[in-house]
Amino acid sequence: MTAPASPEPSAAKEIEIVDLFAGPGGLDVAARQLGLTLVTGIEWDADACATRTAANLPTKQGDVRDYGPGDFPSANVLAGGPPCQTYTVAGAGAGRRALEEVLGLAKRMAAREDVGEHIKNLDDERTGLVLEPLRWALDAIDVEQRPYEAIVLEQVPAVLPVWEVVGEALDAEGYSVTHGILRTEEYGVPQTRRRAILIARYQGKDRANSVRATLPRPTHHPYRKGVARPTTEGGLQPWVTMNDVLKWPQSFEVISNYGTGGDPKVRGRRTSDEPSATVTGKISRNRVVAADGTESRFTNAEAGLLQTFPADHKWSGRGIAQQIGNAIPPRLAVHVLAAALDLGEEKLDAAIASLEASASPSARPGHVSTPGRVPAPAPAESELVSSRP
Repeated sequence: MTAPASPEPSAAKEIEIVDLFAGPGGLDVAARQLGLTLVTGIEWDADACATRTAANLPTKQGDVRDYGPGDFPSANVLAGGPPCQTYTVAGAGAGRRALEEVLGLAKRMAAREDVGEHIKNLDDERTGLVLEPLRWALDAIDVEQRPYEAIVLEQVPAVLPVWEVVGEALDAEGYSVTHGILRTEEYGVPQTRRRAILIARYQGKDRANSVRATLPRPTHHPYRKGVARPTTEGGLQPWVTMNDVLKWPQSFEVISNYGTGGDPKVRGRRTSDEPSATVTGKISRNRVVAADGTESRFTNAEAGLLQTFPADHKWSGRGIAQQIGNAIPPRLAVHVLAAALDLGEEKLDAAIASLEASASPSARPGHVSTPGRVPAPAPAESELVSSRP
């Protein structure tokens, strides 16, 4: 088989992205802020698709396993954040075994073994979904003879070993690859959240293209519990607080309502002068206690702002808190895409400024709060199988 030719630099052609497991549009929002309008998201969940449709984001509703690079012949960038529920807690026995099985399958795929039947027979079908981006990347090389110019993958930190093996496979195919754990607050997101990121740039089998994959440089200080908020120094800005974006008229404290075994003494707490804890699909259960004793819950729009979605993002369908928690924060995605596609500081700065301008919060619609009393939470939303946990 003839090796695919080294691609022309991205600047010579229009960038078109196909996003696997696209969720409610975190990467799409980032791409738009960067001036990249050709993004198609593949998403199976009907509720996430409802949000995407309401937000006017091009969407192919379906299972990524039913598609391949040939269905999107003009796409030259692959992105994806597959689900990983079966091995998120890799220290557990079943989770550890699932992770080891995935790593073995990835190496076999790189060696061009047919692992389709093995993947179909996995105990949990979601386990194999993390391998879909690798399948797409290899099919683009072997079947379409048209390697993706750039590949961007993201997931929870437990997936980093998978990205490392995927990176080895891509390196052997002529890609420059980098991967690591990024902390969202170091990129201006008002939230502490860690993500495993892989970026790959195609140099060609002959390495004729000099492009190199690099992770984005942090712009803000890391958050340290119990350490005072730093000043702007060393080229880094202070981390962003919840109230920097929510702009409530009084201070507040967020009290976690999950993950503590029911013991109220060990529930996590963050004040409005700190970044939020990781926004998950359970954010609607957290108590928000204002300085005057008023207690309430975050609205969907407020939860979206903590993820750096625009204030007017068109959240639709059911399970909105789950959609929000699953998404990649657009501000992080702006930094990752700008680095992956070598878009330059000017475009990055303009995109961040545009994203900040879109985050003006409104009054708190739908909240009926009573001092000293916690209002009943909203009706329980369906626990959806996540696109981006």
